[in-house]
Amino acid sequence: MSEIQKSDLKIIELVNGEKSRLQILNYGAAIFGFKIYNNRQELIDLVVGPQNPEDYISADYKNENKCFGASVGRFAGRISDGKFSIAEKEYQLFEENGVHLHGGENGFQYKLWEVEKVEQDENPSVTLFYISEHLEEGYPGRLKVTAKFTLTEDNQIKISYQAKTDRETIVNITNHSYFNLNGGGSVSDHFMQVNASKILELDEKNLPTGNLIKLKKNLKDYRENRLLGNRELDDIYVLDVMENEVQAQLFAPLSGIKMRVSSNQPVLVIYSPETLPDKWNYSSKIDRKYPAVAMEAQNYPDAPNFRNFPSSILKPGELYENEIVFSFTVNKSE
Repeated sequence: MSEIQKSDLKIIELVNGEKSRLQILNYGAAIFGFKIYNNRQELIDLVVGPQNPEDYISADYKNENKCFGASVGRFAGRISDGKFSIAEKEYQLFEENGVHLHGGENGFQYKLWEVEKVEQDENPSVTLFYISEHLEEGYPGRLKVTAKFTLTEDNQIKISYQAKTDRETIVNITNHSYFNLNGGGSVSDHFMQVNASKILELDEKNLPTGNLIKLKKNLKDYRENRLLGNRELDDIYVLDVMENEVQAQLFAPLSGIKMRVSSNQPVLVIYSPETLPDKWNYSSKIDRKYPAVAMEAQNYPDAPNFRNFPSSILKPGELYENEIVFSFTVNKSE
């Protein structure tokens, strides 16, 4: 594919009856922005990312690899040594320092997706698709992926990822949006609750060891709602709740906005970096320290290399599905 130009970029805006606005960028099938009214009836953007669409196709954006709002694949997360096997055949993927990350050097987050359908009626939606050819980034199988984003009338963002393949492959797609429910500043004042009693044990390269860590009396235990504070997080929470129940929630007292997360996936990767790159202007006035938090619903990282992890193999005739819902409510000021 030829180099992507600014003129190739499209933003599709969905507006519901509450006048909330969801913006989807075709580059990376990314959530570019989500504007909602806070408890003071101010329209604020809850999604943190570069201010200009052209920032997404810059060399800095790719070098930093922060995947703002993006649909990440073919395999989100890490794969050890960039290797996996299917039916005793080994596949070698792109890797750096023994780690294959977020689909490789040119994962789905760096692809121009085609807009398939836009529906602007009640519960507006947009559907995009991308075709990943056989052995792209080293993955077997020609994979067609669709991403449907729906903004419901009660302020839910529903994301539906589906994929089909013509030969056995591995698939693990997630959405990598960064949220700040104040629409700026820091997330240090946010309260978080996660329905998980275990996290994956990670090695020095942030690769799973295969072991689970019980969170009882652990600083990373968020089963009870508590303050995020000045705490950097990059952890894989193994969810206790059933499919499509509330798996986590985030609440910002300043804006009165609460976000609930549900999905059909077994883990939630929670990533709250201490800082974000300063290579571009952001869509909101975020603080330098602890500006945002990402909640990525997905399968276990490195699942192809652990028999005790849920399978990530997709076969011809099967349908891969990842259904994620971010639900937003506002506690109105008196």
